[in-house]
Amino acid sequence: MAGSTVNGGISFWYARDGLPAPREPLPGDATADVCVIGGGYTGLWTAYYLKKAAPFLQITVLEARFCGYGASGRNGGWLYNGIAGRDRYARLHGHDAAVRLQRAMNDTVAEVVRTAAEERIDADLHAGGVLEVAYTPAQAARLKAFHAGELAFGEKDRVLRGARETAERVRVAGAVASTWTPHGARLHPVKLVKGLADAVADLGVTVHESTPVTEIRPQHAVTPYGTVRAPYILRCTEGFTASVKGQRRTWLPMNSSMIATEPLPPEVWETIGWEGRETLGDMAHAYVYAQRTADDRIALGGRGVPYRYGSRTDNDGRTQPATIRALRDMLVKLFPTTAGVAVDHAWSGVLGVPRDWGATVTLDRSTGLGWAGGYVGSGVATANLAGRTLRDLIQRDSGQAGDTELTGLPWVNHRVRRWEPEPLRWLGVQAMYAAYRGADRRESAGLTTETDRIARLADRISGRG
Repeated sequence: MAGSTVNGGISFWYARDGLPAPREPLPGDATADVCVIGGGYTGLWTAYYLKKAAPFLQITVLEARFCGYGASGRNGGWLYNGIAGRDRYARLHGHDAAVRLQRAMNDTVAEVVRTAAEERIDADLHAGGVLEVAYTPAQAARLKAFHAGELAFGEKDRVLRGARETAERVRVAGAVASTWTPHGARLHPVKLVKGLADAVADLGVTVHESTPVTEIRPQHAVTPYGTVRAPYILRCTEGFTASVKGQRRTWLPMNSSMIATEPLPPEVWETIGWEGRETLGDMAHAYVYAQRTADDRIALGGRGVPYRYGSRTDNDGRTQPATIRALRDMLVKLFPTTAGVAVDHAWSGVLGVPRDWGATVTLDRSTGLGWAGGYVGSGVATANLAGRTLRDLIQRDSGQAGDTELTGLPWVNHRVRRWEPEPLRWLGVQAMYAAYRGADRRESAGLTTETDRIARLADRISGRG
C-alpha cells in the first residue's frame, strides 16, 4: 500500500489540478505603493481588496516559489469560522470585543463564497457546515463545553447532536455526540488560490514569483534580484516567516500532514453517509480534520512530526512513512469500511504558531511595516479577514478612510513575545505533543471521563490554555 502512495509533490491538490504557469521573478530594483511579501491566501487577499478599494495603488506581490506553494496549497480545504486566540482576546479586551471578532469570522465564510462566485473561481465549494465529533467520554465533555462556549460568543445557529443524530449525518465509528455550525464550507484549496492569483493579476497587481525576500526593513523588501521600495511593506509569510532575516523566533512553523484516498465506491459511501459533505473534525488533543472531496475521496489530516529543529521547513511536502501509517490508521478507526481502500497521496506543510497561539494583524504606523498570520491552522477563512483588515489599516493610515469595524477588532496590533531559542523550542514542542498523544491514548482507553490532567498542564505551559 505504501509503495503505491504518492509522497510529497507539494500536495494532492496540485497533483489533481497541476502546477500553475510560472510568473516572472523580480527583474531588479523597483518601487511600489505597497509591497506584499508572500503569495498565499493572506498576501493575495490583501492585494485583491486593496486594489479593488484603491485602483490607483501600485501593488507588488513577491513570492519565494509560486503562489500557493505553502499552506494555501496544502491545507485540508476547511473554510470555517474558527479563529485562533479568541478566548485570549476575550480576557484582554472583554467578551463583547471577542463576540465582534467571532461575528466577523462568521461573515468571512460567506464573504469568501461570495467573492469566489463574483470572480468565477470554481473551487469545489460546498457550504455543508462544520461537524466536530466526540468518540470518548472525555471528548464528549470537551465537546459540550466547546458547544456552550460557541453559543456564548453569539453563534445561535449551532446545533448539538447525540449519537443517533450524528450517525444520520456521518457514521463515525463510536461517535457519541457532535456539534455542527453552518458557518463552514468544503473547498479545493489550490483551485481557490490559483483563481485568486489570476484575479489579482487581472486587477493590475504586479506578481513576481521565484523571488524570495531575505530581509525586511522599513520601506524595503530585499531579494537576491533587487530591492522593492514602498511606503508599506506587508509580511504575509505565515509558516515560512522564520526564513526571513530576524524572524526565526517570531512564529513557529508547525508541521501538519495529510493523506487522500482513492475515490471511494458507492457501497463504501453507503456505510459512511456524509451526504452533506460537512468538513469533519474531532475533539482529540492531537486532532484530525477531514473532508469528502468533490470526486468522492476522503482527505484527512493531522499532526505527524510536529516541528523540525531550528524552524526548518520542508521542500516538497514529503511525509514520513510512519506519519502516513498513523493517518491511515486514524482513517480506518473513524471509518472501518475504508480498511481496504488505497491511499493515493500523502503530503505535509507548515502553519504559523505564535507564542500565545493567537492570530494577529498589525500595521506599525511609524514604520509602514505590517503583517498578518499566526493562524494555527485556521487560515483559509482567517486570511480573508486579515486581508480586508490590512486594507482598512492602510487606507486609514494613508488618509484615504477612517476607522472601520475591522480596524477596531481586538486582534489588531496585538503583540506577542518571541519563541524560546533552540534547543528549548524543539524540546518544548516535542514534549507538548507527546503529552497530547499520551492523553488521547488514556482517554481512548477509558481511563478518564474528563480531559486528561497532563493535557491540561500542556495547554497551560504551551500558551494554548
